[in-house]
Amino acid sequence: MLKPVVAAAVLAIAGSTFVYAQQRSGEPEFDGGSRFWQHPRPGIGDVKAFADARIAALKAGLQLTPDQEKNWAPFEQALRDVVKLRVERIQARESGEQPPPANFFDRLQRRADAMAQFGGALKHVAEAGGPLYQSLDDAQKHRFVLLARPMGHHHHGHFTERYGEQDEEH
Repeated sequence: MLKPVVAAAVLAIAGSTFVYAQQRSGEPEFDGGSRFWQHPRPGIGDVKAFADARIAALKAGLQLTPDQEKNWAPFEQALRDVVKLRVERIQARESGEQPPPANFFDRLQRRADAMAQFGGALKHVAEAGGPLYQSLDDAQKHRFVLLARPMGHHHHGHFTERYGEQDEEH
């Protein structure tokens, strides 16, 4: 149970940076042929600020005791390492350091390398988050699940449906 909860937290924080980084820049506009609006794409500073806000919200919402606070620092650093990894990938792509893949297999290799790198960072989050999560009481664990859930209406219930937590909304 612990690893899925911690994984959900890191995916909520790092994943939200991914979602925002993938959106177009500029003002919202209707794309003309589709029923969807295009949203502005935040800059790297916005991505970092959003991640900082999510981490701060998680910590504030948990209302940690002094004993629990000792376990927060390694977990927070692991989360920040994941965000940093994502920001570095965005910067490399935007700066032109990383040319577009030449073919399908080049793209597949890049994706595999990125997944391996992210997997290592995610494992570090799970290891760092374990002691923190185990120290939480039931109310804090409940808030952790709610606060770590990815934002957006299309994500509601995903964590709870997949990992078996009780979900008040569904």
